[in-house]
Amino acid sequence: MNENEQKKVAIDKYVAIQRIKKYGNEELQYQEKVVKAELQTLGIATEDLEF
Repeated sequence: MNENEQKKVAIDKYVAIQRIKKYGNEELQYQEKVVKAELQTLGIATEDLEF
């Protein structure tokens, strides 16, 4: 991953956090679904990631 890609990931994370702060639990659940779908697409099991 190059520096520009790393910057994009960091900005996306920051935006997601700001949306969660503004919209609360509903946004948190949405973000979780999106990330789980992305991880599963990459072949990463999400069951073991639950806290």
